[in-house]
Amino acid sequence: MAQEHGFIEDAASTLQMRNFYFNRDFRDSGAPKAKAEEWAQGFLLNAQSGYTQGIVGIGADLIGGLGVKLDSGDGRAGTLLLPNDGDGSADEFSSLGAAAKLKISKTELKVGELLPTLPILQYDDARLLPQTFQGAMLTSKEIPGLTLNAGQMRSFTQRNSSDREDMFIDGRAFATSDRYNYLGSEYRFNQDRTMLGLWGAQLEDIYHQRFIQFTHKQPLGAWTLGANIGLLDSDEDGQANAGQIDNRSFYTALSASVSGHTVMAAWQRMYGDDGTIWLSPTTTVLPSDIQVRNFASAEEKAWQLRYDYNFAAMGIPGLNAFVRYVKGDNVAVAGGNGGNGGKEWERDFDVSYVIQSGPLKNVGLRWRNAMVRSNFGPSVNDKRLIINYSLALF
Repeated sequence: MAQEHGFIEDAASTLQMRNFYFNRDFRDSGAPKAKAEEWAQGFLLNAQSGYTQGIVGIGADLIGGLGVKLDSGDGRAGTLLLPNDGDGSADEFSSLGAAAKLKISKTELKVGELLPTLPILQYDDARLLPQTFQGAMLTSKEIPGLTLNAGQMRSFTQRNSSDREDMFIDGRAFATSDRYNYLGSEYRFNQDRTMLGLWGAQLEDIYHQRFIQFTHKQPLGAWTLGANIGLLDSDEDGQANAGQIDNRSFYTALSASVSGHTVMAAWQRMYGDDGTIWLSPTTTVLPSDIQVRNFASAEEKAWQLRYDYNFAAMGIPGLNAFVRYVKGDNVAVAGGNGGNGGKEWERDFDVSYVIQSGPLKNVGLRWRNAMVRSNFGPSVNDKRLIINYSLALF
């Protein structure tokens, strides 16, 4: 171990500032309100120590967030940028958490406030501040190419809240659990171009889940071809406090990239009596879990086309844009006419730019625009303007 490495020497701290304008227009004639519209400023402190020297390295991380209301109103609240205090959105909210960490060789244990980024458990960061979890995560990379993961989460803090809560699945918040357990392995080979992942998870007395994933990237002349295939299988667990669960979610996504261009096509299919099961409001691994919808209702079939362009290929570094279209049908609609007549589609346009020089260097601007139409769920127009800036404190 190099002598210059240590608890202080490898420490890093950043303050991320996020200015977020959110507007969602509800297009259905019977919608309870015309729109949700708010503007807020967020501050996220992320401080990470290095490890002490020796056989067992010891360190600590700190995560703190503050959200401040800039503009809202009783009739426009509900964007999930801010907590609801009963009379509309609160003026501010904050949270603070720490994690202890240990490292032996290439094995690391973290206990405390966490931001998991695993295929089977990925925190949500689509609003002002990120969702955080409280628990333990173990990661081991002792065998070349093989990463082993294990962990237990005991609670989470919602992205617009300061409170720690028991966990629940989307659509069934009446049943909660304080034990989310997972095991997983990912093996990378073929010069890291190919990956096979196997995962298992359990939200105690609610559901258990298995996930298999295969990814591959293949250079072909100036092109890079990609494939991402996955199967997520979910059933009820133990006391089945959320009721019976029956879902198998299959997806395949194929991509091709050359110069600044990337084209992706994906197919997603739900099997069983339920849609995809996931902790709410985490981000799922499904390719069609996008800006507004995830196209994961019971028996739904969905296909997606997406085109990305990196303008660095034209001599404009920092500018990126993409457009995508997802269409779903065959949705099993409960009540009403029933059957599999549910249909929906979403079109997204996303452009971002990071300023490359001058006094505003590294300031990022992002415009996100989505249009959703559905015959069984809300039809909305969704617009988001986000300004980001990260300041390195040390």
